[in-house]
Amino acid sequence: MIKFLDLKKINDSFEPEMSDAIKRVLDSGWYLLGDAVESFENEYVHFIGSKHCIGVANGLDALRLILTAYKELGYMDEGDEIIVPANTFIASILAISDNRLVPVLVEPDMTTFNIDPYQIEKRISAKTKGIMIVHLYGRNAMHPEIERLVVKYNLKLIEDNAQAQGCLYGKKPTGSIGETAGHSFYPGKNLGALGDAGAVTTDNDELAIAIRSIANYGSKEKYVSVYKGLNSRLDEIQAAILRVKLKRLDSDNQRRREIAQYYISNIKNQDIILPETKHPASVTDNLEHIWHLFVIRSNYRDKLQRYLTDHGIQTSIHYPIAPHKQQAYKELNGLSLPLTEKLQREVLSLPISPVLSDDDVTYIVNVINNFNDRD
Repeated sequence: MIKFLDLKKINDSFEPEMSDAIKRVLDSGWYLLGDAVESFENEYVHFIGSKHCIGVANGLDALRLILTAYKELGYMDEGDEIIVPANTFIASILAISDNRLVPVLVEPDMTTFNIDPYQIEKRISAKTKGIMIVHLYGRNAMHPEIERLVVKYNLKLIEDNAQAQGCLYGKKPTGSIGETAGHSFYPGKNLGALGDAGAVTTDNDELAIAIRSIANYGSKEKYVSVYKGLNSRLDEIQAAILRVKLKRLDSDNQRRREIAQYYISNIKNQDIILPETKHPASVTDNLEHIWHLFVIRSNYRDKLQRYLTDHGIQTSIHYPIAPHKQQAYKELNGLSLPLTEKLQREVLSLPISPVLSDDDVTYIVNVINNFNDRD
């Protein structure tokens, strides 16, 4: 069986460095807000190109904390609106509604699956205070049109960079494009911990202080709470693991590009719609995509998935139910978002990771090329 994502094999590839890093934390006797977290924050700041990095408990908390800080600092009020992609993982939207803000969903560009920049302006109202872009599947979502709108309407630009660590917009890393960004280090991410972990990056000093305080019981100093905060901290062991993995992230991302290049160049099946690229022959040179996921489309998605499973290939669906169709957002169930709903029916994620072998990739391609919807 070719696993969709072999986390054990990925983590084994970092040994013995990873075990040594964990042991150093255990031997230190200090497990929260210590040297490992501070060192990781400094190293990640350098990697992303932002002034501040605040380690937090997970990617959802990172986005929640950003919006909470904007409210505490008076930039947003309950009932204000945030533009967000309709085609995204539900966490992007949960962070908005958790802060009693209103998510305004915008359809995707079907060539990128990211938010369609040219559909945003018509959804902007007097209550719009920000745009949350999501670099979905590891592909840069930033666009000159979004830059124009942020300036024209004086909006906060928030990045959901949960799937795109190491991706670029031009020469600028995602996570440093907006005023602030949320990052996830969930184990399956390109930069993954051994449990939940996340971070916020920003150049805004005031915002950084507020987020760090809110994440620590609202406290700037022990037992003195300035905000009604919460407990969302990156722990020392996860930070130590992330430090080891960060050193290899760029080369691991490049291996993903090589696999994506092979898929795009060699999958030849009329029932499969491949990810669109401007220059299919130079996927490995396109630094605006880190291929966190390799997502194909098919009108026969469910049949294709069963076929691949029968041939020993694990796949996944990102995502089978669009956020506006979830029971949790029953107030949005009546929205008509046909492009998002079409993707929900058609997308299928193939295995892609730095430890996937050339033989595995060749086998996957051959099996897909032999798929026939009439069988």
